[in-house]
Amino acid sequence: MTKPHAHAHSDGSSGDGAPAGDDDRVEAVLSEVGPRLRRIRRERGATLADLSASTGISVSTLSRLESGQRKPSLELLLPIARAHQVPLDELVGAPPAGDPRVRARPIRRHGRTLYPLTRQPGGLQAYKVVQEPTSEAPDPRVHEGYEWLYVLAGRLRLVLGDHDVELGAGEAAEFDTRVPHWFGPAGDRPVEFLSLFGPQGERMHVRAKPKRS
Repeated sequence: MTKPHAHAHSDGSSGDGAPAGDDDRVEAVLSEVGPRLRRIRRERGATLADLSASTGISVSTLSRLESGQRKPSLELLLPIARAHQVPLDELVGAPPAGDPRVRARPIRRHGRTLYPLTRQPGGLQAYKVVQEPTSEAPDPRVHEGYEWLYVLAGRLRLVLGDHDVELGAGEAAEFDTRVPHWFGPAGDRPVEFLSLFGPQGERMHVRAKPKRS
């Protein structure tokens, strides 16, 4: 028995209700997945071998995914998203309409990539920061404001006045930026952290657990 053919409709859709241009849009989205996978992996300072060990996907398959020679599938993207601890749609880069999340363009300066997490001008500003290792010596600066740092991955070196400390993942620091300060990767691996900055000196308010009676 001959299968019926799907006919194009006057509205540009095919017989199954899908617009004729959908295939092209899907291909365009898929073509961007590989470079995005490579960027996210490098931002986290992971090698293909590291990612292979954490996902169970072979190095050759990961390499082909990043180069676009292998089409992405849920079976491949789900373990990669889990390994990087990011939402699946961040790998695909296709947020739904009305997505409330902030997706501002990253800012790159002096080896740092800053992802703005706040929209409003002035007042408290929040950034996710990925900083590459540097051979430059710390150069403490001062300016008006108050800053709060929280390390997501890697180790962060903080030079603050007479103090020189290292923070690991899950550790935080806050300080008056009128005190000479500098921070960057502690070692030869990138560091990823959150930065909250109040230009008028607003302190960060952290809700503490109530004391037991």
